[in-house]
Amino acid sequence: MRTLTSKLFCKTSPLLHRLRRNPLPLPLPFLLSGKTLIRSNHDYSSNPNPNPETLPSRFLQPITTNSPPSPPAAETEEDANMNEFLSRFVYSIRGKISEAYPDLPRDTRDSMLLIICQNVIARLDPAAAASDEPPIDLSEDLWKTILDVSASVNEAMRRDRVRAELRKYLHCDEVKQMCRFAGEVGIRGDFLRELRFKWAREKMEEVDFYRELERMREQAKKEEDMEKGLIEVSEKPKITALPQRKGKIRYKIYGLDMSDPKWAEVSERLEEAEKHVVPEEARPVVGRSKRVEDRIMDLDPVKDDLKPVFKEFEEALSAKRVDWLALLDRIKEHNEDLYFKAAELLLDEQTFNPTTRDYSKLIDAHSKAGRIQHAERTLNKMLEKGIQPDVLTSIVLVHMYSTAGDLNKTKEAFEKLRQENFQPDLRVYRSVITAYVNAGMPKQGETLIREMEEKGLKPPREIYLQVLRAFAGGGQVDGARRIVCTMQFAGIEPDLESYKLLIEAYSQAGDPDQARGHFDDMMRSGIKPDDQCAASMVSAYGRKNLLDKAVDLLLKLEKEGFEPGSATIAVLVGWFGKLKLVEEAELLVKKMKEGGEEVSLEVHVSLCEMYSRAGNEQKARQSLKILEGRKNVMKGDQFERVVSGLVAGRLLNDAMRLYDVMQERGFTLSESVKVGLMAAQSIPRHESAKKKIPKDGW
Repeated sequence: MRTLTSKLFCKTSPLLHRLRRNPLPLPLPFLLSGKTLIRSNHDYSSNPNPNPETLPSRFLQPITTNSPPSPPAAETEEDANMNEFLSRFVYSIRGKISEAYPDLPRDTRDSMLLIICQNVIARLDPAAAASDEPPIDLSEDLWKTILDVSASVNEAMRRDRVRAELRKYLHCDEVKQMCRFAGEVGIRGDFLRELRFKWAREKMEEVDFYRELERMREQAKKEEDMEKGLIEVSEKPKITALPQRKGKIRYKIYGLDMSDPKWAEVSERLEEAEKHVVPEEARPVVGRSKRVEDRIMDLDPVKDDLKPVFKEFEEALSAKRVDWLALLDRIKEHNEDLYFKAAELLLDEQTFNPTTRDYSKLIDAHSKAGRIQHAERTLNKMLEKGIQPDVLTSIVLVHMYSTAGDLNKTKEAFEKLRQENFQPDLRVYRSVITAYVNAGMPKQGETLIREMEEKGLKPPREIYLQVLRAFAGGGQVDGARRIVCTMQFAGIEPDLESYKLLIEAYSQAGDPDQARGHFDDMMRSGIKPDDQCAASMVSAYGRKNLLDKAVDLLLKLEKEGFEPGSATIAVLVGWFGKLKLVEEAELLVKKMKEGGEEVSLEVHVSLCEMYSRAGNEQKARQSLKILEGRKNVMKGDQFERVVSGLVAGRLLNDAMRLYDVMQERGFTLSESVKVGLMAAQSIPRHESAKKKIPKDGW
């Protein structure tokens, strides 16, 4: 190891020659412990030799410009190995210095490298160091590091030599012949490759074995000749000094001449570029920083203030951006509410250096957690700092506002994407279409579907059905038929869901004949209706009060094995309630309970409306009590039906109480029902109960 190290500093780089001639002063005195220097730099003289022409050291000599350079000698195998060793060693030891002192400038680190080289030379050649002033002492840990780096470099070179030698045996005749034989017997692929490497290693070990035997034989013969006196034993001369290097040092790595000064500039640019490309690793959190982190984890995100604890964490760890990101990940796994507060706080932290992506990630996390106001606050903070939302942020905003049901802001974010010349994908289009559908504007959703088709995006079946469901719910038959035709042109065959929605559209529009026509087409195509489809068909007949046709339809379906479910029974109960056929409706409910089916919310709404209109206050209030327990899942039309029935049954106090609940949920009554409720309150109950007899006696 000492031999290698002595050769290393005998063949040091031109950079070290330059630094030796013009030593760079270190800006601050430094005391190194562990893998560091143990003397301060002010002990080192800035001008170790007043004579710049010659240096007292026989190992580092200045390059004179007056004398012509010596012609480069032919590079021997030993010089090639040594050049490779020097290149790897200097690279490794420079990395150790950079790792210990990442904040120091490059020139300062080069000066430290020069000091290390001088100390190694002084230890290897005390005679040369006697004429020079005493060098700065190095710690034992630093010497250990130098020896460890030398050992690792030697091991890496040994592995490379083994690989190169193994590569030769992979292509030797014996191994090729064995591979051909293996291929003939059917061995292929990875197994053959493994066998080839195995045979090459065995061949290399065999050659090494016989080579070692030959060396042992020659050594034994030499010792025998020395005993017989055939060979004179001469003392090995003691090496008191290393020869001076003449000419320019040549570094070659993979055929490139690294001694050219341009590579120094390239390495500096690469070092700067790696800071942006290669991600840094977070520092280990131990000791004081670990205790501070434990305190952070125990904080209450609502009551406690995170700023002083974060300031203490920064001082304990000298935290950078990568350290803050690692801390955020650990906080998110521990407490999500604390993560939101910590992430917002770090947006104002200078050492965190927030980017546009940090804002978009936090906005996305807020939107997925349903924290729309917090997401908007983060967006406003982003705009206040002059950071404009990028494409990713706009996509997050589209999804967030679509989920929140804010059509205007969804459109604004979508237009922002178009201004950035971004081609929206299926997820973005789906979110915007959902916003239009939830706002009751399926026509604009259909327009976006056309736009997708023009741009080569194939909408999936779910998007078509989403718009078709909106048309069907509003009774817009023309729009529903256009969507069905568009689906067929797109190669999507009609299924039960599309037929069911088309029948529902005609049912809402009050056209039972067209609904029955599509129902029969579905039956002829081999698609059996489900309970919801039959309910839509019965509802279409119920709007026209065609009870006989509805009964015929149910009897026909019953012959084919269909049994009415909760949806069909709910429609029939509502229909019977309007006809005041209380016993028939109760019979259907009883049959549903006997079949083990749970009475649905729609059935309870129909029962409450029926009992109210029939004047059965006791049963009406029983059904109303059940509905009040499930008021959070009731829809606007269901509220209106119950209120209308209560007004018709003169249960005005109950009607007003349910109307207040309806307003709290954000629903409004239609004008006709609202006027009826106000009028019923102004008419006394006893006057409305009087029967008015016509003048004609009827």
